[in-house]
Amino acid sequence: MSSKKPSFEDSLKKLETASEKIRSQEASLEDAIKSYKEGLEAYNECRKILDEAVQEIETLTKKVEEK
Repeated sequence: MSSKKPSFEDSLKKLETASEKIRSQEASLEDAIKSYKEGLEAYNECRKILDEAVQEIETLTKKVEEK
């Protein structure tokens, strides 16, 4: 199994897919709960990636401002 970190785009697509499954009129309660858990995991990964990007931008901005 690969230890490659998922990209923001991949995680966002998983979140969108989970959301679509939950909103589906045909989803059973069990499927909706499973999709909710998957969506929550994808959301957390997106949030982590965005937080890292913000931190990197802030670091770069501080370096530019110090010059």
